[in-house]
Amino acid sequence: MSNSQPIGIFDSGVGGTSIWKEIHELLPAEKTIYLADSKNAPYGEKPIEEIKNLSRKNTEKLLEMGAKIIVVACNTATTNAIKELRNEYMVPFIGIEPAIKPAALNSKSKTIGILATRGTLTSTLFSQTSDFYARNINVVEVEGRGLVELIEAGEIDSGHMRSHLLGLLEPFFMNKIDYLVLGCSHYPYLIPLLKELLPKEVVIIDSGEAVARQTKAILSANNLLAQAKQAHPIPEFFTNTNPKVLENLTGAISMGYKVSYLDF
Repeated sequence: MSNSQPIGIFDSGVGGTSIWKEIHELLPAEKTIYLADSKNAPYGEKPIEEIKNLSRKNTEKLLEMGAKIIVVACNTATTNAIKELRNEYMVPFIGIEPAIKPAALNSKSKTIGILATRGTLTSTLFSQTSDFYARNINVVEVEGRGLVELIEAGEIDSGHMRSHLLGLLEPFFMNKIDYLVLGCSHYPYLIPLLKELLPKEVVIIDSGEAVARQTKAILSANNLLAQAKQAHPIPEFFTNTNPKVLENLTGAISMGYKVSYLDF
């Protein structure tokens, strides 16, 4: 394993680019390869075995591309498959799961909201994390039905998204949450709209920055950090559907990034 090899990142579509942005900002000397498995999005409504198999498929493609570490930039894949991935492949894995701990510790109302996919909310790992950190907290869980599909279709700011999201938020209004945890890597793209729709005192938390810091820590511990003196490499993005949404979210054209179609 060489420190010049790339960081591999995968998600069930374009949402994990919210994680990629944090990693790229913290570690600009690192080459990154991003796989958007949009053809199979969303993972959150699939059976657990299918989620595991899709995660293996993505892992093997990134290993073919020389990844030295793999970031599972998908809450559903992390909570349902990362244990198997770590057992089956000889490469470090970084997962992403809802940031329940900081919300539970800092909530003044002792009522927090979780917006996540069904696959994440019903997973054993999510249940264990919630039980451990939120034992004395009222946790209001909402399944973000349809949100991933709208984001994948490029409708982040559409009227349809606004009305659909407003309906999903109703339990949070009723229970007067003061923290909202985003449990899907697609959802940070909705933060501007969420801030507009939710009461101003609600604090929104996602996991991107923490994932980037953990990625740096694991690379450092394994002597795999790229040398800072290296020229900043151009990130590569691959999707198995139309590249346009991925190009728009990453600002790829203006930044000179490579976005390619790949059948995987």
